[in-house]
Amino acid sequence: MKCKIGLVMLALILPGLCVAQTSDKLLEDFKPSTLNQPGKEYPQVNSQGYVRFRVEAPDAKAVNVSLGLGGKGGTDLAKGEDGVWTGTTAGPMDEGFHYYHLKVDGGVFNDPGALNFYGSARWESGIEIPAHDQDFYATKDVPHGHVQEILFPSKSTGVTRRAFVYTPPDYGKSDKKRYSVLYLQHGWGENEYAWMNQGHANLIMDNLIAEGKIKPFIIVTTYGMTNDVKFGSLATFDIKPFQTVLVDELIPYVDANFRTLSDRNHRAMAGLSMGGMQTKMITLGNLDKFSYIGLFSGGTFKMDDVNATSGFKQKVKLAFVSYGGREMNNERMRNFVGDPNANAEALKAAGINSVLFVSPNTGHEFLSWRRSLREFAPLLFKD
Repeated sequence: MKCKIGLVMLALILPGLCVAQTSDKLLEDFKPSTLNQPGKEYPQVNSQGYVRFRVEAPDAKAVNVSLGLGGKGGTDLAKGEDGVWTGTTAGPMDEGFHYYHLKVDGGVFNDPGALNFYGSARWESGIEIPAHDQDFYATKDVPHGHVQEILFPSKSTGVTRRAFVYTPPDYGKSDKKRYSVLYLQHGWGENEYAWMNQGHANLIMDNLIAEGKIKPFIIVTTYGMTNDVKFGSLATFDIKPFQTVLVDELIPYVDANFRTLSDRNHRAMAGLSMGGMQTKMITLGNLDKFSYIGLFSGGTFKMDDVNATSGFKQKVKLAFVSYGGREMNNERMRNFVGDPNANAEALKAAGINSVLFVSPNTGHEFLSWRRSLREFAPLLFKD
């Protein structure tokens, strides 16, 4: 089954609006970003969310940073007499995590001052704008789970593939207790690192468990591509090869090597953007294996989906959909997937446990998805 171009494009058209609106005077309280390379002073972020850059490129003729101006040209830097280029975003950025890169005389480079994260199908620079609600993904003095890398055989692709597994803090305390599992997918251009690095899924879980808001469960993340698909050609993406990897290879490996509850009532799948599209396609075709489904900025559930999927009403224990607040107001998104709120209400009227979450003041970005996981996790594995 090949993905529909509308849902694929949803993963690509919405990342741009990332400048918050403000009329405040610029405050000179800039501090180094928390995601800087060790010892690097720039980039810097102030208390309003503005970002300031400093790049040493004495022979360059033009330096631009992709971050800023709502994705419409980024931020041009100015060259000083010392050959150092500096500049500040025209407005404050959205709270949360953002990818960015430099353009130096037309060439694309990473910022030597920032840590790198895999996004847009390449290692990009990353920056974190402190969020007012960042406490839910903060590193706290609570029991922490473990994130481990696993390598599992994939006969269908002919390679050994990688996944990351989060096990909750109490996993090693008993050799008898078994756990439910959430398979959590990244977006287009990202990889299996994304949810633990950019998304802080492990810290979100640790904090929810410490607060007694969820039953401890396992999270598994793996690379969601089985072929090289370039930007602009995602319409050719075929879900079947990855479905084989996930359903026929990864799930059996996890069940064989971790203490899981391996029935459908204790298995969930969710994903962001393209990962949400993959989640919908895989779960609706395998309701004998999944009971809980989450689409984070990755489509919606319509009554057409319910009517076209045998057993949907009986087998789906949760149909969760989320978007950033600005995505909900995006006309292009609605043209692709319809009105998520109306769709959610229609499912509720049909007796389905349908939940819509809207992240305030965010777009197609990781703070939307961190918040989505925070809302989604407490709804899982209630029985």
